[in-house]
Amino acid sequence: MPKGDQSLAPPLVQPTFDQRVWSVVEQIPHGRLATYGQIADLIGAWGCARQVGWALRRLQLPTDVPWHRVVNAKGQISMSPSREGSDWMQRHLLITEGIPVDQEGRLPLKRFLWRPVAISGASSQ
Repeated sequence: MPKGDQSLAPPLVQPTFDQRVWSVVEQIPHGRLATYGQIADLIGAWGCARQVGWALRRLQLPTDVPWHRVVNAKGQISMSPSREGSDWMQRHLLITEGIPVDQEGRLPLKRFLWRPVAISGASSQ
């Protein structure tokens, strides 16, 4: 292939929505929280908070992605029977990181909110 000719180069594979979510969530530090909407905004998917939740639900457990550090904008764990116990697992994991969570899943979001300066690997698409 002649130098500079990119016509035969394989196409770049763009990360999926789920992969973009997981990549940002992996960057949330221990003892910090993010909201579903915040993650959506960071990957350039404004208004897609619910889809962020579904992307986290599709993770295969156990995982190194700290999914438990993502909560709703009200500062609560999204408690639901459809989560099949993962809401209680999330509560336990947050408490072990030093984040207080009450029986209703409420927590001090403002105190523990992650405020990233820049995101490595996040796409603005």
